[in-house]
Amino acid sequence: MKTLEKVSTFAGNTFAFWVILFGVLSFFFPGGFTWIAPYIALLLGVIMFGMGLTLSLDDFKRVLKAPKVVVAGVVMQYTVMPLLAYGLATAFQLPPQVAVGVILVGCCPGGTASNVMTFLAKGNTAMSVSITAVSTVLAPILTPALTLLFASQWLPVSAGDMFLSIVKIVLVPIVLGIVIRLLFRKQVEKSVKALPLVSVIGIVAVASAVVALNTENIATTGLLIFTVVILHNVLGLLVGYLIARLFKFDFANQKALSIEVGMQNSGLGSTLAVAHFAPITAVPSALFSVWHNISGPILATWWGKRSDDSSEKVEDNNKKIV
Repeated sequence: MKTLEKVSTFAGNTFAFWVILFGVLSFFFPGGFTWIAPYIALLLGVIMFGMGLTLSLDDFKRVLKAPKVVVAGVVMQYTVMPLLAYGLATAFQLPPQVAVGVILVGCCPGGTASNVMTFLAKGNTAMSVSITAVSTVLAPILTPALTLLFASQWLPVSAGDMFLSIVKIVLVPIVLGIVIRLLFRKQVEKSVKALPLVSVIGIVAVASAVVALNTENIATTGLLIFTVVILHNVLGLLVGYLIARLFKFDFANQKALSIEVGMQNSGLGSTLAVAHFAPITAVPSALFSVWHNISGPILATWWGKRSDDSSEKVEDNNKKIV
């Protein structure tokens, strides 16, 4: 078990490398990865189940203990990124299917990677986990509704079908994970350190499949999409940080909110795109997965070297969580 934990830790620490490596391999050798496509929804379900195993009721109770920060994070998650996505899609006059893909990833909740990056940045990890949990639980309603609102001018959007998809591949696995953690707490705590390996394999597989399905589209429009994806992520991080400062949250919460807003559940975006739109619609999510696993560690490393008066307290709390 210790060996598995070491491998899992290594995989988590080198996440960006594996995403980039297999993204390149799937681009040049698509035939070796297209077979993964039918299993994308299943892979995301497994990842979400793993996320549920890491959650506890305290992560939701924290909403009552510190409602201002959690509510601010969730509201920012579902306003800043969708609005930025719509603005970028309009400004760059993206093709309809690509525009919907950019908006779709912008309307997704935060991913578990944001919690890891917040921990590395010595931000408020507990708050980051709570915001991710709440935004993910709200995803079945808000992600389809916001996608319909912002993307329907480009392509028809079935909010009802998307709602059912998110319930099946996100909400049900997370609830099952939480229930199993409550019933078998000791057993789950022994195995939970191996979960990063499962997440890495799952997300890398999803991203690789999307790239393999879209090699021609990426070759022709990849630079444009990648530019939009970088701007989307960087502006999300910046706006999230500035709004957190405007609310006069402490530095640990500023870091948590910035990362939570800027880093999306790109795996969910890819899954929904493949299920409800054309394969090219999933490309922005796949490239977002690559990019935010580069920008996130860079920002986390820089912020991790900065501190404020509450840094030691936050670091102690983070150690308790991890």
